[in-house]
Amino acid sequence: MVKWLKDAVFYEIYPQSFYDANGDGIGDIKGMTEKLDYIKGLGCNALWINPVYDSPFRDAGYDIRDYYKIAPRYGTNEDMYRFFAEAHQRNIKVLMDLVPGHTSDEHEWFRQSCRTEPNEYSRRYVWTSNAFEGIEDHPYVSGNAPRNGVYMLNFFVSQPALNYGWGVRTQKWQSAADSPEALATREALKDIMRFWLNHGCDGFRCDMADSLVKNDDDRKHATAAVWMNIRKMLDQEYPEAALVSEWSNPRSAVNLAGFHMDFYLDHWHNGYNTLLRDYECNPTDNSFFKQDSCGNIENFLKDYLPKYEAVHDYGYISMFTCNHDTVRAAHTLSPDELKLAWAFIFTMPGVPFLYYGDEIGMKYLDLPSVEGGYQRTGSRTPMQWNHQKNYGFSSAEADMLYTVQDSAADAPTVESQAMDPSSLYISTKEIIALRHAYEDLQADASFQVINDYRHFLVYQRGSMICAVNPSKDEVTVINQIFRGRQKIYGINQAEVQEDTLRLGAGSFIVLK
Repeated sequence: MVKWLKDAVFYEIYPQSFYDANGDGIGDIKGMTEKLDYIKGLGCNALWINPVYDSPFRDAGYDIRDYYKIAPRYGTNEDMYRFFAEAHQRNIKVLMDLVPGHTSDEHEWFRQSCRTEPNEYSRRYVWTSNAFEGIEDHPYVSGNAPRNGVYMLNFFVSQPALNYGWGVRTQKWQSAADSPEALATREALKDIMRFWLNHGCDGFRCDMADSLVKNDDDRKHATAAVWMNIRKMLDQEYPEAALVSEWSNPRSAVNLAGFHMDFYLDHWHNGYNTLLRDYECNPTDNSFFKQDSCGNIENFLKDYLPKYEAVHDYGYISMFTCNHDTVRAAHTLSPDELKLAWAFIFTMPGVPFLYYGDEIGMKYLDLPSVEGGYQRTGSRTPMQWNHQKNYGFSSAEADMLYTVQDSAADAPTVESQAMDPSSLYISTKEIIALRHAYEDLQADASFQVINDYRHFLVYQRGSMICAVNPSKDEVTVINQIFRGRQKIYGINQAEVQEDTLRLGAGSFIVLK
């Protein structure tokens, strides 16, 4: 296991929207570099950077044109190497976003693959044997290349699928997962990883990590074998490099595929969804952290606990406040409710991730699509640093910004919340600092549920006790485990006396 993950708290930067240093309306690498001291001061000691590679940006950079080149709108390769160095001087690790399953249709590999003459890239992508043969149960494009065949898509029409083979083969043109062409694709991916690791990167977040081998079995054994081979390379050549998967199946991602961490994604009806965004799949919002709801912590625990028990000896489940694909929690939760949610996330096992702007409760905005964002665009708006022009994000004119910004009178900013001791920003800094201060609150300390009566939760991390009551009612819990303990952190009215714990409405407490 990578040792530095034990005390890691990640901050996700969507580079287009974080800080614009050159005044063109789009965030850039120099802007990220200028804000490293801010990230360090927040308490985050690791970063996940969304894609900064050269791209036509039909999917916000997840359509890569050149894995080895930084997109000019962000800067240069040298700017990125300097960013790694500056982050490391502050003891901050950096994960880049790796997109292994597809490229842009403008990538040189794909251009060569489209040629009628056979070449080393002819089977780098998934192609059928003729232009009138489709791909059952998978999206594809026909009539768009000189080559006699149709090619498979991994997601958008601009994203042809790379060829890692097929788990179940029903057609002659389908490569085996151990075919020379599938192995060549895997080795090309490893070379990309080596390039950035050699220049200072500390690992990768792996996009759509379960999508590599097509027609794989339910647990993705063939795809897992690809990643386990990559993990073996990392263990031998870069033992301190870390991998986090966009998989949301830790038994497969961690136990089978060898990822160090697996994201607990916002999937309908899973445990994470019931905490913050239950409204996405139910007619009424019964999110656990929404005070006036009928939220039930048991809905989270019945999904989370079996996953935790299966993987905690092998790797980590990573919970996040939000990400670039997810509606910001502030869409439905108040700052006081967010304080409790963040306190819970940053005292749970595994390696947590904080999405930029969630430390101040940035809102989700209903916006037109930008760069293939569609409904996700509303969670990708420029960071709100202060109440100066464009909230301090950029000196450009407003119509040049990556997206519009929150125009509400109560739009939160870092500057205003940093001066308010009762703000979400201060609360977020405090709970992250507490996690760093106590090993029992870090990634690998034990976890046990003490009491989970519907509307509140009492849980033990190592030798410490945490309790959260997001409901509007006061709760009293009597248990000998509280005796002799003292409160070291709290939000709102929460106290312990002998074997009695009193949790006021909307409260959180940590006992030592």
